[in-house]
Amino acid sequence: MSDWSAKNPYSSNLNENYVLNGEGSLKETRHIVFDLGDSGLQYKAGDALGVIPRCPPELVEGILTTCGFSGEEEVETHLGACSLREALTDRYEIHRISKKWIKGLGSRLSSGSGSIEIRIVHRQRTSSQDGSVVMDWRGSGVEDDIPDGYVEIGSARDPAEVLWAELTEDPKAMEDYIWSRDYIDGLADFGHIGFTPQQLVEDMDRLKPRLYSIASSPDFEPGAIHLTVAIVRYNHHERDRAGLCTGFMADRCEIDETEIGVFMSPTRSFVLPEDGSTDVIMVGPGTGIAPFRAFLQQREIDGASGRNWLFFGDWTEEGEYLYREEMEAWRDSGFIDRHDLAWSRAGSEKVYVQHLMKQNGEQIWNWIDGGGYFYVCGDKNYMARDVHTTLIEICSEFGGMSEDEAKEFVETGLMKTEKRYLRDVY
Repeated sequence: MSDWSAKNPYSSNLNENYVLNGEGSLKETRHIVFDLGDSGLQYKAGDALGVIPRCPPELVEGILTTCGFSGEEEVETHLGACSLREALTDRYEIHRISKKWIKGLGSRLSSGSGSIEIRIVHRQRTSSQDGSVVMDWRGSGVEDDIPDGYVEIGSARDPAEVLWAELTEDPKAMEDYIWSRDYIDGLADFGHIGFTPQQLVEDMDRLKPRLYSIASSPDFEPGAIHLTVAIVRYNHHERDRAGLCTGFMADRCEIDETEIGVFMSPTRSFVLPEDGSTDVIMVGPGTGIAPFRAFLQQREIDGASGRNWLFFGDWTEEGEYLYREEMEAWRDSGFIDRHDLAWSRAGSEKVYVQHLMKQNGEQIWNWIDGGGYFYVCGDKNYMARDVHTTLIEICSEFGGMSEDEAKEFVETGLMKTEKRYLRDVY
């Protein structure tokens, strides 16, 4: 075993990096292959790879320019002292502003109430014709002591302080603000208060690795790891942006050149059954296909005799049928026994994997009742939740259980006791 970790990553590079989507697709899903070289890194089907991203250089330079820094200034970080440029590139997440960073501005925005009182103490007006003085008023500056015909002006506040108060008092406003802003955006609102290099990095979020389900078996291509990565791209506040790690891999990692820190993140639970004669049902739409490609490779190499049932889906067959040739070859050879495909934008009605599960409910129950394993990989907020609900409904209808009994069977029996219902959701 190797000693590579998040704190001590192996310096790898890419062997391959290409788009899997068909022409005209509005998605960008990439097949990315990492070279393990002499790392000694080992893994199994179901494990994840940790990737250490680097922040976009244009964003680093934009922050430095906005603040008037060279980047060579020394700052203290959680990993020790380094230059400001290194801190912004490799130690902090600058693509999304930190809630803690915003909250920390409060003591520097103002003192006391933060209000600036404005009162008239002298007013002189001259004639536009001959320049003679037509009004020369002097007051005490106290409330209500104002010239005739004037109203009390009151007070003015720094807009940054008003914004800060709104964000810190309203959690939803805070979430909405940080969700779409990086530090260039934040400095546009708060930069006028001035920062030292140390104050700038104080309270920024630390740079964290990203984990990706491995899309290959270690026996399929020894010395390499395959990933299936959905590249995140969006536009906020009239600037194009990308996900921190997905943008790094897609746009700034050159084949065989760019050094990328990686490490293994083993799983103890999302694993193949030890008995190769066990049937498996795999539900993995979108990039959720990744670990199931690894599972299928491994079961083929192992000569596993158990049946394989794959549910996959995405927007359209033409644009998002990932690994089509491989999957259809397995299906045509009979290695994939059941292959159900759901395309949500191919017709007048949206079809998702859970809809196909309902259509095949009795067969799914028969596989599970016969000792089969049930796997889900992908979005936890929508897909995995709907698949979970559908599985309970199937067990209730075809297993002769009440809804409560089916829920107990799935969530306690299958998931916890027998560990035959396994999820890799994110």
